[in-house]
Amino acid sequence: MDRTDRAIIRHLQQDGRLANTELADKVGLTPSPCLRRVRALEEAGVITGYHAAVDPAALGRGLRVLVHIDMAVQDTETLEAFEARIASIDEVEECLRMFGQPDYLAWVAVADLPAYEQLSMSTLTRLPGSRAPTRSSR
Repeated sequence: MDRTDRAIIRHLQQDGRLANTELADKVGLTPSPCLRRVRALEEAGVITGYHAAVDPAALGRGLRVLVHIDMAVQDTETLEAFEARIASIDEVEECLRMFGQPDYLAWVAVADLPAYEQLSMSTLTRLPGSRAPTRSSR
């Protein structure tokens, strides 16, 4: 990987919808060699995809909450039930098992604090095997 490849990556990270001709101009190549380099970076697994940046507030999810979940019960059946249930909750964007305290961290996205409190009371506190979750917002 050389300086030109790194420049291609940097520009695509800033704007993944950049047309090949524009990208070529920015990195000092003609379109054909630029496209070959982009494809080579994709095939090598350096570029793994192109993504849209989305405004969470426009989706009604302006508040992200990091929820710490401790398990009261840790047998395999309960953990599997917990993981299946939390994966089915639309507001949960990501859930990570920590193998320490807390047992799980979950990123939850909701409209606002009252929406989080409703979700917490109606759903999160009733997850199989879990203790009451704690939170920190961002």
